[in-house]
Amino acid sequence: MGRARSGYAGGMAVEATERPDTARRTDLELLDRWWRAANYLSVGQIYLMDNPLLREPLAPEHIKPRLLGHWGTTPGLTFVWAHLNRVIARDRQPALYVTGPGHGGPGVVATAWLEGTYSERYAHVPADAEGMRELFRQFSFPGGVPSHAAPETPGSIHEGGELGYSLAHAYGAALDNPELLVACVIGDGEAETGALAGSWQSNKFLHPVHDGTVLPILHLNGYKIANSTVSARIPQDELLDQLRGHGHRPYVLDGGFDGEDPMAVHARMADVLDEITAEIRRIRDRAAAQEAAGEDVQRPCWPVLVLRTPKGWTGPREVDGTPVEGTFRAHQVPLAEVRTNEGHRAQLEEWLRSYRPEELFDDDGRLRPELAALAPRGDDRMSATPHANGGLLLRDLRLPDFRAHAVDVPGPGAGPESATGTLGNWLADVVAANRENFRIVGPDETVSNKLQGVFTATDRQFLGERRPGDEHTAARGQVLEVLNEQLCQGLLEGYLLTGRHGLFNCYEAFIHIVDSMFNQHAKWLETSRGIPWRRPVASLNYLLTSHVWRQDHNGFSHQDPGFVDHVLNKKPEIVRAYLPPDANTLLSTVDHCLRSRDLVNVVVAGKNPGPQWLSTDEAVAHCARGIGIWDWASNDQGGEPDVVLGCAGDVPTLEAVAAVDLLRRHLPELRVRLVNVVDLMRLQDEREHPHGLPDRDFDGLFTTDKPVIFAYHGYPWLIHRLTYRRRNHVNIHVRGYKEEGTTTTPFDMVMLNDLDRYHLVMDVIDRVPGLAVRHAGLRQEMVDQRLRCRRYTREHGEDAPEVADWVWPG
Repeated sequence: MGRARSGYAGGMAVEATERPDTARRTDLELLDRWWRAANYLSVGQIYLMDNPLLREPLAPEHIKPRLLGHWGTTPGLTFVWAHLNRVIARDRQPALYVTGPGHGGPGVVATAWLEGTYSERYAHVPADAEGMRELFRQFSFPGGVPSHAAPETPGSIHEGGELGYSLAHAYGAALDNPELLVACVIGDGEAETGALAGSWQSNKFLHPVHDGTVLPILHLNGYKIANSTVSARIPQDELLDQLRGHGHRPYVLDGGFDGEDPMAVHARMADVLDEITAEIRRIRDRAAAQEAAGEDVQRPCWPVLVLRTPKGWTGPREVDGTPVEGTFRAHQVPLAEVRTNEGHRAQLEEWLRSYRPEELFDDDGRLRPELAALAPRGDDRMSATPHANGGLLLRDLRLPDFRAHAVDVPGPGAGPESATGTLGNWLADVVAANRENFRIVGPDETVSNKLQGVFTATDRQFLGERRPGDEHTAARGQVLEVLNEQLCQGLLEGYLLTGRHGLFNCYEAFIHIVDSMFNQHAKWLETSRGIPWRRPVASLNYLLTSHVWRQDHNGFSHQDPGFVDHVLNKKPEIVRAYLPPDANTLLSTVDHCLRSRDLVNVVVAGKNPGPQWLSTDEAVAHCARGIGIWDWASNDQGGEPDVVLGCAGDVPTLEAVAAVDLLRRHLPELRVRLVNVVDLMRLQDEREHPHGLPDRDFDGLFTTDKPVIFAYHGYPWLIHRLTYRRRNHVNIHVRGYKEEGTTTTPFDMVMLNDLDRYHLVMDVIDRVPGLAVRHAGLRQEMVDQRLRCRRYTREHGEDAPEVADWVWPG
């Protein structure tokens, strides 16, 4: 072992110890054979559909017609897996493997098959030659399995189809899992993403006694699809300084270059991993001693491994005279014409035989017993860990009765009260009842969103420097705040997928930052639902507040209600959207969401004090229906309405109810029905969404031929999209946000978008037959009232008293 390829700790060389004893050499030779088996299976998955053990010369019909998959990162992934198995088996260390370069799917599928887990999950892929054939054939094949570390892959919680989220997922998995080691392989291409760059801060939130350990492994193989990577092309000292600056102690292992003997690399990797695991034990023991002595637990300097290997390690050095191993050309399929090019086919066969499969598998195609014995047993296998199938570990939340925090509503329009402020007080009880399996995450907005009641039961968890004057911040806490929405999302996803519960609160406009992350999680849930061995996990719950209608002080940049539109593009089995109009309906809605499984729930609710419409019992019943007539605001009892006012969202509901008040005062003969919607999906057809209303129920609420004026929280076209199949759709007119915003008063904000009560009355006059001519004067009065309200805001800087002080007359 040459010193030039020694490991590094803190920038200082740690010389690998020469251990020529026979037992160690034998152990490493076995490990090398296991690694070769994983690589052989990985190459076979990319290329072969038959002849899995090469018992006959490779022929065109043995090759897949379409070659899909990624080879370049795969041998590094299998190398790390093999060495972690040695540590896990020796120490009985529970471990989870997060594969940042998830397109290295062949490697993690291969290791799961070698460990026996794959055959346990999929009986049609047994651990023999026929199973190997099926393993190869199904990979990236019609009707088979994806090329990523997808939900179909045992041991995976991270598909990696979109790069950037692996480290956040790893830290989320480690929270409240003190025995767990999460090994997270970060590709050097992934390391260039903003999400990953922010994720390095996560170690400031990990408690060394009560949370698990994350071992980041930065895998530098030098290239992306067709270009070099930044991390691999900067001076090593600069890279290590960056990692130290993030609070890590870096270890470096270079290996596999210039045809170096893999056994030498294995020896150095074994030494480095032994030192890293010993350092982790020292950190955790020291922290436990500090806590036992009543001292403040200090934030440790956690190890990070920088692993530098060639791209496409052990693959073809050259193809057609062009270098491949160690270049970007190894990224996907190094030999692309093996069906039609005899030279390429011969090179593929030579490549496969270089792993010496006869030393790895017996005549029946089973992994040889001495190699099978290397893997950990049972749930200790990374491919079988229950932490990667979190539903197995999931415990129901203990949810206290939210009625203890409900707002007293002696009659409609009581208050005003803050809906999220009320919710925060109940969430404090939820936190106190679920100390080890519930977290609230958000980007520094818990107090801003009026959820500060939770701080009566917990603090923000933070292990950075804490100073006098810091409020509700401690080394342990169930609130995680970091001003990076992607990191919040990633932490919560990792937490949920490993069997726990949580809530993500965020400003409505800025939740768009995680649009793509939501996409990935929703796709994961959708796929997982069709996999029998995947158990349901707790739902991903968004609470969006500081919303479009009450961001009047921050202005246009903070005004965007479109996340719901984005969410509803996903399969209806997965997504739900709720717009509770007051505090009691918000309590009932969030209680429901926290009990749900395998869903993405989006709840939109304002934080500012507003009128309260429903008592506790009324709110529970209304939320159970998801939609309903508010009889107290309607005057069509016993007859058919002349017009229906629909509303969804707290501010639109306020304006709709105020419009009803105006109509009842000025047009008492007009029969008005008010329909409020909490569950947005009730508007959709029952054939399109599990929560959809049958046509007869929808027609009963909204009629089949009367005008419907709908006041909606977001972009108006979403309501049309949800109701376009309904019989009365032609008569539905929607008012909502139409990209008119600025820094102004709350009522001026709704006037800018024609959602205000006066404009709703004008809409009624315009659309109910016979009113336009008979009540032109009233319509003109509504126009004039709008002008007066606008002028008042310009003169006084606040809304006119008739708006600001309005209450439902009862």
